[in-house]
Amino acid sequence: MCWPGAVALLLWAGLGLAQDYPFRDPTLPWEQRLDDLIGRLTLGELVLQMARGGAKYNGPAPPIERLGIKPYNWNTECLRGDGEAPGWATAFPQALGLAASFSPELVHRVANATATEVRAKHNFFMSTGSYGDHTGLSCFSPVLNIMRHPLWGRNQETYGEDPFLSAELAVAFVQGLQGDHPRYVKASAGCKHFSVHGGPENVPVSRLSFDAKVQERDWRMTFLPQFQACVHAGSYSIMCSYNRINGVPACANKKLLTDILRAEWGFQGYVVSDEGAVELIMLAHRYTHSFLETAIASVNAGCNLELSFSLTENVFMSVSEAVAKGNITLETVRARVRPLFHTRLRLGEFDPPAMNPYSTLDLSAVQSPAHRTLAVEAAIQSFVLLKNKRGTLPLSAQALAGQRIAVVGPFADNPRVLFGDYAPIPDPQYIYTPRRGLETLPANITFAAGCSEPKCQRYSPGEVEGAVRAADIVVVCLGTGTDLETEANDRQDLSLPGHQQELLQDAVAWAAGRPVILLLFNAGPLDVGWAQAHHGVGAILACFFPAQAAGIAIRKVLLGEEGASPAGRLPATWPAGMDQVPAMENYTMEGRTYRYYGPEAPLYPFGYGLSYTTFLYRDLVLSPTALPLCANLSVSVVVENTGQRDGEEVVQLYLRWAQPSVPVPRWQLVGFRRVPVAAGRAAKLLFLVTYVQRAVWAEQWLLEPGAFTLFVGGQQPSQETRASSEVLRAEFAVTGTSRPLSHC
Repeated sequence: MCWPGAVALLLWAGLGLAQDYPFRDPTLPWEQRLDDLIGRLTLGELVLQMARGGAKYNGPAPPIERLGIKPYNWNTECLRGDGEAPGWATAFPQALGLAASFSPELVHRVANATATEVRAKHNFFMSTGSYGDHTGLSCFSPVLNIMRHPLWGRNQETYGEDPFLSAELAVAFVQGLQGDHPRYVKASAGCKHFSVHGGPENVPVSRLSFDAKVQERDWRMTFLPQFQACVHAGSYSIMCSYNRINGVPACANKKLLTDILRAEWGFQGYVVSDEGAVELIMLAHRYTHSFLETAIASVNAGCNLELSFSLTENVFMSVSEAVAKGNITLETVRARVRPLFHTRLRLGEFDPPAMNPYSTLDLSAVQSPAHRTLAVEAAIQSFVLLKNKRGTLPLSAQALAGQRIAVVGPFADNPRVLFGDYAPIPDPQYIYTPRRGLETLPANITFAAGCSEPKCQRYSPGEVEGAVRAADIVVVCLGTGTDLETEANDRQDLSLPGHQQELLQDAVAWAAGRPVILLLFNAGPLDVGWAQAHHGVGAILACFFPAQAAGIAIRKVLLGEEGASPAGRLPATWPAGMDQVPAMENYTMEGRTYRYYGPEAPLYPFGYGLSYTTFLYRDLVLSPTALPLCANLSVSVVVENTGQRDGEEVVQLYLRWAQPSVPVPRWQLVGFRRVPVAAGRAAKLLFLVTYVQRAVWAEQWLLEPGAFTLFVGGQQPSQETRASSEVLRAEFAVTGTSRPLSHC
């Protein structure tokens, strides 16, 4: 018989440790190991672990050499690939594009591939003793803020404007990133920015001092649900945001970080500040008057880890003084450090590497053929076909032989502008611009940028005219890029930047009736009303920021190759003009997102997207049609591909309350599924709409009886801009008397 103690001694010997600390004993329960580890740390050691969240001079968390604990860097970005880390990494489409796929399965796969590369590079960094920024395994991802305003600079990092869609994709990302091993986490997720954070960045005021004044109902029904889903999915961390919430900075907000996050939701992980957010409690918000006072406020509110602006003497370095003065208890400090080391334990840091299958990943996993193929697939699934008149698309591969295709615009052959913010950096050989992708066709490709950069302040019409007049097909590549929308930079309006509209109009005129295809590379909506209405623009394809595989994916979709029929749907509403855009700093949801939109029709609604084929919906069945308050609703529907091509459809379910006692959305997405349906075939789909999805906020989550309508189709109901398929509807009733959701 081999006793656990003997096993532990063998393991410790294998690790080369002089002392057999129980926290290194993998046979002990996690909590017992944590008790041992935390109990061995001095106050000074505890404080340094809290004060070194990265980046630059603020990290890594220092070693504790007497215990054999090495440094650890908490500052890692994993939004859609190993972002900003030294060395190459596969770059998947930006988050908003992934959201347009309406595919949790795709997001899960992208997150898991990202974690593989993060872990593989971490293993390499550790083998060389590198502990700098972006070498760790704890990701500041995903971004779960609601895309509440079309001009916000960080829209691209989100999953769009709907809390249910964002929640479903959040769960997929967290679980994909962290992996399915019963003991070890591949890379740990961290959902941000918590909370009520969605602009402004810099217009009309700075994000660093902004006070988001929010009604409790909007907070609960729009800004919090996706974060609760993140917690329930098992995320190890949450990042508190720069802004105040009704006067209280998020990183010093006890209601947010303790009452809601921990007491209501049961969060057991750690809260890390956005970079500089703790210092800004004093420096920008003027909420406190000293670093000491700031440390007391944020630590007692529930913040565990400070990520500062490269400061060594940052706010949390005052925690020791606060403990000495009795303003923070030593027990609180230990409680704040505990989830930091729990995360490191679950990442496998203190176990023998042989026990952890992720420790064998090496650099051969980075930019693997499978990951590069997934980057192409993800880009294809992210594209949204906004317009396709007279069957402009797909192009015929056979008919292209010998034809001349002009690829024009500032996004046609500039790799830099195709990635968006927080982008991994791939080996340049794997980057395909639209021009490079189309050059793989059996056609003659000509190129003219017209503008050297997205702002398009200087326009050279002559080069565009020469390319367009000589072409049989014209592909115009326009958009924004990080030059115009990014962190710390909001857009001023919805217009195509600079001379881009003029470039498009010139191209249409010079094409003189020959096909013009508009490709858009942006996150926040653009006013392309002219292109939508003008007969000279045959097709419009929203590409978002597709990253390294842009050109390959574009070629495949334009040709409608197998598996490349567009099926993405807009994850946010595109207004028809600035008169539909509310003030950035007003945080009421009135007039914002499809759930509360105004009376005028948008240019393109949330959930909108066309296909190369057509779909018919039939046989919608709800069961039961009268259900008790705490019962779930079963839904079945048949979707049939009535066209000539195989395709994918995004089936969408929307719920409408008839007579709620409090304000609610006009309707709310409660289900969706991206499903392939072959030409001439049909698929029967089953959904479950849970009683939780009927809850309304009335000073608490409340379930109410009454009449409800469920809409099922490939789009929202009652839209002016719409696909060809119908939207079915059915009524059901909920019986009983109102009761708190918690009583079900």
